[in-house]
Amino acid sequence: MGTTASQTANHPATEHELDLAITGMTCASCSARIERKLSKLAGVEASVNLATEKAHVRYADPLTAEDLVAEVGKTGYGATVIGPRPEDGARSGAQEGRAASQQVRPPRTSDADPAGQLPQRPVAGDESLRRRALVSLALAVPVVLVAMVMPLGRALGPAAPWIELVLATPIVLWAALPFHRAAAINARHLASTMDTLVSLGVTAAYLWSFVAVLTGFTDHLYFEVAAVVTTFLLGGRYAESRARASGKSALESLLQLGAKDVAVRRIDPRTRVTTEQRIPIDQLQVGDQFFVRPGEKVATDGVVLDGQSALDTALVTGESMPVDVGPGDEVIGGTVNSHGRLIVEARRIGADTTLAQVTRLVEQAQQGKAPVQRLADRVSAVFVPVVLGIAVVTFVLWLVTGHDLSAALSAAVAVLIIACPCALGLATPTALLVGTGRGAQLGVLIKGPQVLESTRRVDTVVLDKTGTVTSGEPVLVDVVAAGNLDPVAALRAAAAVESGSEHPIARAVVDAATARELSVPAISDFTNLPGSGARATVKDTPVTVGKLDLFDRVPGELQTASGRRAGTTVYVGWEGSARAALTVADQVRPTSAAAVRSLRELGLTAYLLTGDHEQAARAVAKEVGIDPTRVISDVRPDDKHRVVVELQQQGRVVAMVGDGVNDAAALAQADLGLAMGSGTDVAMESADIVLMRPDLGAVVDALGLSRRTLRIIQQNLAWAFGYNVAAIPLAAFGLLNPMIAGGAMALSSVLVVTNSLRLKGFARR
Repeated sequence: MGTTASQTANHPATEHELDLAITGMTCASCSARIERKLSKLAGVEASVNLATEKAHVRYADPLTAEDLVAEVGKTGYGATVIGPRPEDGARSGAQEGRAASQQVRPPRTSDADPAGQLPQRPVAGDESLRRRALVSLALAVPVVLVAMVMPLGRALGPAAPWIELVLATPIVLWAALPFHRAAAINARHLASTMDTLVSLGVTAAYLWSFVAVLTGFTDHLYFEVAAVVTTFLLGGRYAESRARASGKSALESLLQLGAKDVAVRRIDPRTRVTTEQRIPIDQLQVGDQFFVRPGEKVATDGVVLDGQSALDTALVTGESMPVDVGPGDEVIGGTVNSHGRLIVEARRIGADTTLAQVTRLVEQAQQGKAPVQRLADRVSAVFVPVVLGIAVVTFVLWLVTGHDLSAALSAAVAVLIIACPCALGLATPTALLVGTGRGAQLGVLIKGPQVLESTRRVDTVVLDKTGTVTSGEPVLVDVVAAGNLDPVAALRAAAAVESGSEHPIARAVVDAATARELSVPAISDFTNLPGSGARATVKDTPVTVGKLDLFDRVPGELQTASGRRAGTTVYVGWEGSARAALTVADQVRPTSAAAVRSLRELGLTAYLLTGDHEQAARAVAKEVGIDPTRVISDVRPDDKHRVVVELQQQGRVVAMVGDGVNDAAALAQADLGLAMGSGTDVAMESADIVLMRPDLGAVVDALGLSRRTLRIIQQNLAWAFGYNVAAIPLAAFGLLNPMIAGGAMALSSVLVVTNSLRLKGFARR
């Protein structure tokens, strides 16, 4: 890499991140070795994931992407940069956000392949695996019949061993070639992996039998062992590959959601004539207006300018019901338009869109490693050399204790074959792959595997009221009129005055009149009364809407109106007298009560946190089922962080759920932060889990799915560790036939992946 210290000092190092697609990995020891190799470079942090076959690398100048790829090549594996190289992006901003994938060749060095090419993947794709497994099976069946069905063997006589040799040779030399090739590549780099164990075991069984047939020194042949073990392992690896691909399906469905092209609205500046032009999605710019017809996908995030429709957002936010949209409403790229035609103005494009951010969060989570996986990686790093040592010791001990060469070989081969650490390496990443993918389908984005550990310990959930338990949008909930005044007439008069104001309470009154299809009269002489209300002339009568102190006379029935319903009460009147009271309140989300009940069923204690006054807060708590003693009201934005700290000081493990800027500090302080995706970017950045659905039920889904994923990981690791701990001694003591060992080893990996796939069936509570 050749950069001197002085050069580095003159040019401060810039940190970069990139993802590499790794080829050639077959087990946990492969991923652990690549990770160690990359991490030995100065300033490099690397995490290699076996299930996703990717490496996430952080590095600094003067290193480049080519250096990292070359380092992987020196380890005996192939690497491809996913997306643009960060250093290229720094030189050319025009390439930022592009999804191009490019192959980076390492420089020719003494450690690289002489042709300057990266090693090809030792095990080919699914179709090649399937073909090898089927051919191996077709040849292995007659080998087993000849070797193990005694009447058939006697009938064939002296020809039987030669028939086994002819049938087993293509299996060992062609079908098992992926294992031999991978073992040879690793041996060239003085390393060993699971393929080393398999290759040695199969080769030893075959060569012993081959020499025995040629020389006749023994009748103990192991052609059927070599044939059956190869068949089992190829079949197991094919099943494992298919299952892992199934685990990736959720993320792949996200990647496929985006539109490929878009119909853009163009307006001729001279004639003002509107035309439509269909362009590729990557040519769309912020500010462009585009059409979305029934059945089409919304091309990118934007705001509706014209049209009414309902959008199916299930695949992006997990929301099961269509969402009605109209002018002024924000829409998310990738959602599907149900009926009416919309005109949308693009607000975010490329890597800035919600869909891109969701995909990026899911990929980052899948590439990370839970703390429990670190232990598995450390074990895998030394596992293969230890197993090789155990096999040698087993072989020697069987010989020195008076057993014949055949029995010693059988026990040693069984040790080599049974001990594959594949299940160990797949235990965590496959569960994480499926769990985070399923979460994305439900609108739950788990930011990293370390989050799973936190969900297990949480015992307290702090719920921010506005925008979390409630909708955050005030609505009119009560109208009380004095004397003979019709409440509808009172609402019409109040809406007329409030139509001149932008205050949230004013909008709630106007929206209520609109929803009731009331004709709102025109006004004149509108006057805003800051902090108190508003005044305007309605049909030649000055009408006032606002606080009680704006009126000289208040009838008795109106003085108690504010106590009827929780919320904020304003009064409408004229000639100095209040004539009606209107109460506006933030509505509790329909799913909040059920969600709080589900949180209790998960063993969690819920607290309600709000800046509202105590009466309003207690009313909401009562409606959703939160104990009034756990209501914390009149909290200023900067006090939310303090409340979380105080609960932690009481020994509680706290999860915080919020959506606003004023929740960011509390979300970061909490042991587990959950941000509603409908909230602000800063809240989402501060959280551990992002909830794309504006629904408290998503909190229950997030905690339930996280705990379930962690439980699956623990089951997988328990099986993987337990399997190896129990199986190796059995093999060493000669209690496992090598054929049974091969089948058990293949089955262990398939079981781990299949167990992880159960997470695809996780359903909402």
